[in-house]
Amino acid sequence: MVRTEGGSETLVLLRQLLGDVLRQLRLRQGRTLREVSAAARVSLGYLSEVERGQKEASSELLASICKALGVPLSHVLREVADALALAELQHEPVLAGAPPEHERITSESIPATPEEIAGEFRADMVAA
Repeated sequence: MVRTEGGSETLVLLRQLLGDVLRQLRLRQGRTLREVSAAARVSLGYLSEVERGQKEASSELLASICKALGVPLSHVLREVADALALAELQHEPVLAGAPPEHERITSESIPATPEEIAGEFRADMVAA
């Protein structure tokens, strides 16, 4: 899930993606915030804020949460990286080297009839 923060420009926040992944893992296991917070030795309120993307977890806290969930930190980071890559693809051209915005094809620049298309090809042909 991509969320926005401030202004009209979309901004993908790493802490929100991380929180989403941690919450999904916890819910897939059918565990409560209380259970995971006790196992991770972190307050229930703080874990809730981490899951909602309101707090940035330190590397030590993140390792503790992952241990409490029984998943490797690398697995969590991989899921976050995949979510980030997907979010970036939704907001950027998919092909590297895509033309700049001012050079992109618009519906107005597409020929309307077969005759117009044939005329364009004839203009581009060079006699051998």
